[in-house]
Amino acid sequence: MPNALLERHLLPPFSRVKSADIEPAITRLIARNKEAIEAILAEHSHYSWDNLWQPIEQLEDDLSQAWSPVSHLNSVANNEELREAYNTCLPLLSEYSTWSSQHSGLYEAYCQVAEGEGFALLDEARQKAINNVLRDFRLAGVALPQEQKQEYARLRKRLSELGSQFSDNVLDATNAWSKQVSAEQLAGLPATALANARQAAQQAGLEDYLITLEFPSYYPVLTYCEDAGLREEVYRANSTRASAEGPHAGQWDNTKIIEETLDLRRQLAGLLDLANYAELSLATKMADSPAHVREFIEQLSEKSRPQAMAEWRELQDFARQQYGADTVNAWDVSFYSEKLREQRYQVSQEEIRPYLPVSRVLPGLFKVVERLYGVTVREVEDFDSYHPDVRLFELAREGEMIARFYLDLYARAHKRGGAWMDNCRVRRMVDSTLQVPVAYLVCNFTPPVGDTPALLTHNELTTLFHEFGHGLHHMLTRQTVASVSGINGVAWDAVELPSQFLENWCWEPEALAVISGHHETGAPLPDALLDKMLAARNFQSAMSMARQLEFALFDLRLHSEWDGAGGKSVQQFIDEVRNTVAVCIPPSFNRFQHSFSHIFAGGYAAGYYSYKWAEVLSADAFSRFEEEGIFNRKTGDAFRTNILEAGGSKDAMELFVAFRGREPVIEPLLRHSGIASTKTVPA
Repeated sequence: MPNALLERHLLPPFSRVKSADIEPAITRLIARNKEAIEAILAEHSHYSWDNLWQPIEQLEDDLSQAWSPVSHLNSVANNEELREAYNTCLPLLSEYSTWSSQHSGLYEAYCQVAEGEGFALLDEARQKAINNVLRDFRLAGVALPQEQKQEYARLRKRLSELGSQFSDNVLDATNAWSKQVSAEQLAGLPATALANARQAAQQAGLEDYLITLEFPSYYPVLTYCEDAGLREEVYRANSTRASAEGPHAGQWDNTKIIEETLDLRRQLAGLLDLANYAELSLATKMADSPAHVREFIEQLSEKSRPQAMAEWRELQDFARQQYGADTVNAWDVSFYSEKLREQRYQVSQEEIRPYLPVSRVLPGLFKVVERLYGVTVREVEDFDSYHPDVRLFELAREGEMIARFYLDLYARAHKRGGAWMDNCRVRRMVDSTLQVPVAYLVCNFTPPVGDTPALLTHNELTTLFHEFGHGLHHMLTRQTVASVSGINGVAWDAVELPSQFLENWCWEPEALAVISGHHETGAPLPDALLDKMLAARNFQSAMSMARQLEFALFDLRLHSEWDGAGGKSVQQFIDEVRNTVAVCIPPSFNRFQHSFSHIFAGGYAAGYYSYKWAEVLSADAFSRFEEEGIFNRKTGDAFRTNILEAGGSKDAMELFVAFRGREPVIEPLLRHSGIASTKTVPA
């Protein structure tokens, strides 16, 4: 049988991907790439873009196209055989990446291109790609002695394995816990959440209702359930996943994985003569030093903390006066917050849900994008899929198809939690033919239940817009060099700009008119409900800010100050950070860090601050639309041209200034968050 992963396809052949084919395909492609790179270096004495960069980019794209469906399926349709094959390949890919990025001959060949007369004739995107790759060679230790190169390779390989183990443990711990409950125990839950719990029980062959640790299942319990004991049980199960605490204590414990990861990251930075891993991480970001990032976090904390403390006291007073609660525990925060929101604004997420059916939201989202950027979206009916929920769409400009994306919206077992966009195909030239970009867009919303369609909360609506913003960054790029196409080559602390930016339209009445409509009657979102929703927009926004700054400072300090055995423990770090910036201190059993996949199994190590950093950029960028009109096509074209189409072809700050006319300032973020501001210096 032919191996589908060794064939080139316009789209992934999901139905033909066999677990047994994965390792042979990846092994073969890596061996072929190594042999081909050595042949390229041996064949030429003078290197150029055409005889060096282009053939190597093609080799890398072949490997990427084989690995892309494997990596994606491991996240959205995980099973034992696939996981084993995936984990077997990770060290192979890590070894290959290190081999190529430490290859002295290859480095010297790229240096020759950069120093040659032809470099000045290359366009800016190609020059940026060359400069980026030379930087990455240096950060990969190309100049190290051979023994240290081998140590670097060992560290990278092991870190890759640890990241996958961390993720597997979180997924297994999430899947392992569930609780069968009665309707009485779920008193207070909205009808949609009850129906979801009932359907989950039926699918498991059980009576009554079933709660799991998938977000659409546990979050309504914490927010609406009147049974405080059940709220505590669910909170404890969720906040102790993959740790030595909680109902599955020690079974999928990430403690040693976290510690080893931090040790190895510190060693990796040391090999490159850097003081800590944060310095290594920031070498490719907009922020220029850990001190700069810490100053940024502390500036935001200083401006938001007084209001956050006031919001926290207000919640405690409300719980005591209205419910006789002497203490607001961590598992009570969402519950009392929702009660306070409902009392103050007479609005809840559940009231809005009937007006946000996916069948109305998606066309509305596409209409917003069309008005902003002049692109249209149409669904493709016939394609090779991996699950019945998955849909495929095409983007077109002036009738010409320019990109595609897969949409996988609903939570299910064996699917990683959260929401994300990932690269399936990157826009580049292949033998004078344009390869159109393809994206994966993944969420974990409540699925349709029985005859009731999928209905989103407003929080889920903003999540959908967020991920689609990432998708547009990938799909609307005009770059044809893979390493600076779409989100590739974009500084990590700027990559959230297009995603957070698009969220703003979820709050604009003119946009909501096309996004929303009652799932039964088609009636628009009532003005009274819209007014309440907008009034409640910044409810507890400073508390939310404090929570994000807690994560960001914990991440930064961990990767700046960790010194291994004998020093502070991970728990001590997070406790210290909470005492500095948090307003609601979690209970001692909380082990949030054990499922903090962003920094231990994702790309955000020493970079979680990027969310707030990019939020400054996105709020400031949107303030131009506030000044010129939220559907001003000229302004939309300017954002598309300077940000979305440019990809990583120029430095992020240069692109921002080209759009905004100046460097970013912090005031629009504070204003959008409802936090009082005094004039500050640029972020």
